[in-house]
Amino acid sequence: MLAELAAVGEAAVVGVPDERWGEVGRAYVIAVPGRSITAEDIVAHCAERLAKFKVPASAVVTDAIPRTASGRVQKHLLRERALGELGLA
Repeated sequence: MLAELAAVGEAAVVGVPDERWGEVGRAYVIAVPGRSITAEDIVAHCAERLAKFKVPASAVVTDAIPRTASGRVQKHLLRERALGELGLA
C-alpha cells in the first residue's frame, strides 16, 4: 500500500500501544532520493485506500530502517525506537 506512493522508497509498519485500541500502527518511510513526503501525506494516502482500523495512527519519515544482514526489517528494533519516540520506553 505505501509502495504505491511515488515518493516512498522503503517502508515498514510496527504496532505501538494505544489507550483506546490497545495497539495501533506506526509507519516508518524512507523517501526516494530527490523526492519529499510528509507524515500527513502517508496517513492520508492510507486513509483513502484502507479500512479505518488498518490506517497507521502516525508516520515517520526517516533516513534508515534497521535491517538484518540478509535485508529483513528488524521490527523489534523499530518498535523500541517507536516506544522511545513516544516516551513509552
